[in-house]
Amino acid sequence: MSPATIFLLHLVLGYVPWLLCFGAYGWPRLRSMDRVEAQRAIATLHSFRFFGLVFLVPGVVGPNLPSGFAEFAAYGDFATGLLAMLALVMVRIRPLFWSFVVAFNVAGTIDIIVDYYHGNQLGLPDLAGALGAAYAIPMLYVPLLMITHVAAFYMLARRQPQATQAFSANH
Repeated sequence: MSPATIFLLHLVLGYVPWLLCFGAYGWPRLRSMDRVEAQRAIATLHSFRFFGLVFLVPGVVGPNLPSGFAEFAAYGDFATGLLAMLALVMVRIRPLFWSFVVAFNVAGTIDIIVDYYHGNQLGLPDLAGALGAAYAIPMLYVPLLMITHVAAFYMLARRQPQATQAFSANH
């Protein structure tokens, strides 16, 4: 099997265990939480996206990693992580909290989609070894990030029960 085929297989299969785990454990727990606490849990996970800056560290990634991929992925992750941290800090100021929740989810989703696009356009599957130690990020971490973005958007879009709306408005 070629390295490009293994890379693509890893990308696709990275979603399978996370979807199974999230469906069995994460989603039921998030749905049982109040809206703010559920979004805080997701923001906490995404606050670690500063780690994406590793795509810019020589020795962690190889010199053949396309800079067009590395820079956008690194700074997109970094911006998303900062926005998630701001959401966490602003939890007591609800309008700002909700603004940052939307912002980090929009920024993070766009980052992942554009990273997939850039990776494909730049032939990343054929250069998968250039990811070096950062290879695990798109295989193990990114699927969970995308799944939780989808969950966050779903929770933002769904209607809140009337009793919960009244309680939230008073707190």
